[in-house]
Amino acid sequence: MNAQTKREARVRRHVRVRKKIAGSAERPRLAVYRSNRGIAAQLIDDDAGRTLAAASHQDKSLAKKSRAEAPAAVGKLVAERAREAGIGTVVFDRGGYLYHGRVKALADAARENGLEF
Repeated sequence: MNAQTKREARVRRHVRVRKKIAGSAERPRLAVYRSNRGIAAQLIDDDAGRTLAAASHQDKSLAKKSRAEAPAAVGKLVAERAREAGIGTVVFDRGGYLYHGRVKALADAARENGLEF
């Protein structure tokens, strides 16, 4: 078996997921990126190749959130920005990360604030 770094393994998982899902203008892809320090989410229209809405732990309104509190705040913020853009349903793209912990917290907060997936 080939030796891989954690990053290479995640990218391989993400490519495998991306073969099956794609976002459109009506139902964009909610893509999650997780780093050691924070988390970000984007709503992407893959047909047009553009980002419709985004939120990150680096947003000014989320400046003082801890690493544990940030995902829920980012999920809420991306759901609010989606609503402003007229988006109600999305396809969730966990980005090759396990659906657990911070990724799950972001998804749950987005659902609670009106996004359907």
